[in-house]
Amino acid sequence: MEAAYRIVKYIKNESDLGVFLSNKPKDKITAFCDADWAAYPQTRKSITGFLVKIGDSTVSRKSNKQTIISRSSAESEYRSMTSSVAELTWLLGKLKEIGLKFELLVTICTNSKAAIQIAANPVFHERTKHIEIDCQYKRENKTGTCDD
Repeated sequence: MEAAYRIVKYIKNESDLGVFLSNKPKDKITAFCDADWAAYPQTRKSITGFLVKIGDSTVSRKSNKQTIISRSSAESEYRSMTSSVAELTWLLGKLKEIGLKFELLVTICTNSKAAIQIAANPVFHERTKHIEIDCQYKRENKTGTCDD
């Protein structure tokens, strides 16, 4: 409850701030994702974060603790990409429900070359078998990647 009061107080004091929504055509969906590997010292769980934009407007963002302890930063980053794909799948479904259709490739941007290589490689090796389910989920949703 204390956190809720802090949020309400912040919103009340910063009423001149707002959310930027662009009026440009919304033909491009981009997701940015990142992870902070083993961020919690007691549990060594990582933090996942992502931001989804349609055109220049931010439509979704989230940051949370991962439920599984990742064995490497690449795995942590890959799980972040998977969370982004799950959010994009939900968002595209909602947009379809209201009559908006996006037939262009959705781009996911991450700063992890290793996570991109895991996503692009259809062959699983012994060291990456533990993330096979996440990898399959991402491939089935046919998203592109960029390394911005």
